[in-house]
Amino acid sequence: MNILDQIGQIEMNKTLAQREIPVFGAGDTARVDVKVVEGTRERIQAFEGVCIARKSDGINSSFTVRKISYGEGVERIFPLYSPRVSGITVIRRGKVRRAKLYYLRGRTGKAARIVESTRDRTKPTAKGAKTSATA
Repeated sequence: MNILDQIGQIEMNKTLAQREIPVFGAGDTARVDVKVVEGTRERIQAFEGVCIARKSDGINSSFTVRKISYGEGVERIFPLYSPRVSGITVIRRGKVRRAKLYYLRGRTGKAARIVESTRDRTKPTAKGAKTSATA
């Protein structure tokens, strides 16, 4: 592991100590709370939409959220471990078969709908992994 990877790992651990990052992926509807600085004031702005992509690359991990605002599609790419992102909340889980949902850019209305998933995605615990290994 080189020095850049070590520094990235330290920064990731700092962010994880400050806030919890939920398990989510493409197709999930998420609300991202972003710190916005306007002059001397700082406020939190919520951006809610469908996660259409997720990039896992250590400290450089990011995800793309798309929403329709006043009839126009708006996409924002958020760095996962950024100090500007103050919170991520998963609103609903979507059932999709692709890792990247770029095809939603060309669709509107009912064609852009995503079916809600009935399965809950959570991180496997050590207890759950142990019981499944013995079975």
